[in-house]
This record gives sequence, structure tokens and C-alpha cells, in this order.
Amino acid sequence: MTDVPSVRGAEVGRRIGVGLMYGLFKPRVLGAWRVPTAGPLIFAVNHSHNVDGPMVMGVAPRPTHFLIKKEAFVGPLDPFLTGIGQLKVDRETTDRTAISRALGVLEQGGVLGIFPEGTRGEGDFASLRAGLAYFAVRGGAPIVPVAVLGSSERRGRLIKGLPPLRSRVDVVFGDPFDAGDGSGRRTRKALDEATERIQKQLTAHLENARRLTGR
Repeated sequence: MTDVPSVRGAEVGRRIGVGLMYGLFKPRVLGAWRVPTAGPLIFAVNHSHNVDGPMVMGVAPRPTHFLIKKEAFVGPLDPFLTGIGQLKVDRETTDRTAISRALGVLEQGGVLGIFPEGTRGEGDFASLRAGLAYFAVRGGAPIVPVAVLGSSERRGRLIKGLPPLRSRVDVVFGDPFDAGDGSGRRTRKALDEATERIQKQLTAHLENARRLTGR
């Protein structure tokens, strides 16, 4: 089987993330107690800003292995991201190596982080890809929706591409849920139905998170 990314590396990444995120911004974490303390798990994170992944990695109660587009693995970032247990994925093709390594994370009871919209956008879970449903059903892993709010704030930015330094970024963890219907089926129809279920749950969580935080 393909090498599974290091859990120890992901824990190092979490500690680096904690230092960086709390040093640069003012994260406010809500609902972390909802995250199961053990067993395979998927964080489904809305994605409107480059800082969303490092933010969740830093504030999550468990070390997380994110599926990250291969374009981010440039220069010294390549060995660094690999060293902290992150997964390189080619979004232009069916990346079997990335799929195998991601499933390996779940098989070993780890946490997989996914941006289900595929790319950075409005961060509203409007267009979901089927990959999240596949990993959830095939890996037998519950999904925890995660809303990152405030990361795309533009006023007061000193550095292009980053939220204003010392600004508040809210990270809201939701209740875990199962994407499948319990049958374990992985047919196209079953995955389409699972994707629909996921979209409803994630959208409801995001609306709730916005109400909760006033953002």
C-alpha cells in the first residue's frame, strides 16, 4: 500500500499552525468539543481564503492531513508540507496515489481535511465535488463540517492574500454526521445521494455558524 502520511508530522504541523495562527490573527474556536476524540474522521471545510487550511490545522483538536492541490507544493514548501503530513493531489486527473494515501489516513483512524468545493471561491458550499462522499462512504468516516469565517476580510490588510493581522477569524466545528445511507453502497447513485445529503448538512452548518458569530 502507498505510504500513509506521518501522524507525528501532522502533530508538528498542528503545533506550527497554533503558533502561527495565534501569533498573526485572533482565532475564535467554537464547537471543538463536538469533534470525536478518536477514530477516522473527515473535516469538510469551506474555502474562501488561503489561510483557511493552516487555520483549521492549527486550531483543530486533532492533527489533520489536508488534501492540498499539487500547485501549492513548490520549492521548499514541497518537503515542508509533506513533512507535516499533508497530501499532494492532482486535481486535473484521478490521482490514485493521493486517493490511496487519503484512505490510508482513515484506515489508521486519522483525520482527513477536505475542501469539498475543490477550489477557493465564495466559501458557501454551493458546488460540491463527489470526492468527499467517496472518502466518507469508502472510509467509513463521519464528517464534521467546519466553517471558517472572517478569513476573506479585505479591510485593513497589510499583506495581499492574508486577512488583516490580528483580525478575528472564527472557526466553527459542527456535529459529526454520516454521509452514507448505512448500506455501504459505493455506486454512482449512492455517491450522488450522499453528496446531496452532505451539501444540505454543510449549508445548514454554515448558516448556523454565521448566525452564531454574526458574520
